[in-house]
Amino acid sequence: MKVWPALIAVSMVVFALLAMQAAPRAVGGPPKIDIETTTRSKDRDQPMYSKSAYDITPLSKERINELAATLSPEDAKVILNKGTEAPFCGNLLDNKKEGTYLCKLCGLPLFSSQHKFDSGTGWPSFFAPADTAHVAYIKDKSMGMTRVEILCARCDAHLGHVFEDGPEPTGLRYCLNSASMLFSEKGQELPVASRPIATETAYFAGGCFWGVEDRFQQTPGVIDAVSGYMGGTVSKPTYKQISYTDTGHAEVVKIVFDPSKLTYTQLLEKFFKYHDPTTLNRQGPDVGTQYRSAVFAMGDAQLKQANEFITEKGKKARFQRTKIVTQVVPAASEGPGQFWTAEEYHQDYHTKNGGHCAMPPNVSDDE
Repeated sequence: MKVWPALIAVSMVVFALLAMQAAPRAVGGPPKIDIETTTRSKDRDQPMYSKSAYDITPLSKERINELAATLSPEDAKVILNKGTEAPFCGNLLDNKKEGTYLCKLCGLPLFSSQHKFDSGTGWPSFFAPADTAHVAYIKDKSMGMTRVEILCARCDAHLGHVFEDGPEPTGLRYCLNSASMLFSEKGQELPVASRPIATETAYFAGGCFWGVEDRFQQTPGVIDAVSGYMGGTVSKPTYKQISYTDTGHAEVVKIVFDPSKLTYTQLLEKFFKYHDPTTLNRQGPDVGTQYRSAVFAMGDAQLKQANEFITEKGKKARFQRTKIVTQVVPAASEGPGQFWTAEEYHQDYHTKNGGHCAMPPNVSDDE
């Protein structure tokens, strides 16, 4: 009789290995998981942000140890020691509620109920993370096979593995341990550790948005930079329209930033270094009103700061020789003049096509 527990345990391990490898394959073939592009920086000197405005700076070993002390032995076996819970036993496997799945160790939101599906493998399965930057990937060659392990990008908690046999649109199956996650139901207040940081938004036009976007993406304190069109008379403009017809739009970059790390005035200072505010409807070889220099201010406070900033800049020696032509106008929140996100091929242009715009030298305006 004592043989049966051992046989059951062996059977469960075999089932786990087969289930991890053999879910139904998506039609058309899933995309490959490129481990090289998910290598994480361990530089803690500068904060790291996700596009959903979460601080994903890797936690220190000391902080991870503090958080780990709160785990149960069973959870620690999975989260810290890369264990795998038995299939069909996790408390989140059959959870059908709407909400967010959080890292049990640090609280970072990892997956959403809208991406959850029944894979039939015995573990909670998702076809995409809540934010791609919240999950990290490493090669796992344990158990006589090569797999892709998934970790929390902020605290390195072991989550499970990802496989290329999931449903459309990603073709991926993120296979998770319930022990690695907490669930927060939609409508409930998120724990403090699971909330995004407070952000502010700025809109700057400084010529071709590829370069402006790229430079702001390299700026500490900036969470996201998005290329688009603003200040025109046509709704949902296209690049072709603003280039070849008179829509009145400027090429604009929407900048989401952390005001605790970078003030709006400091952002304006960067903007004036990243473009030439003295050329009317032109930046370098690009000529036209869509390449004008402009600040679209969000509210009275930004409008006041921008005007005061330009007035003070105008007193500097550099701008005595060539006058500032930057427009300062209120940002429209609706209608044709509001911000319209540009086509996808314009987003992260330099990242997609290789290389970055060199950051300008730190030259004094008094020279």
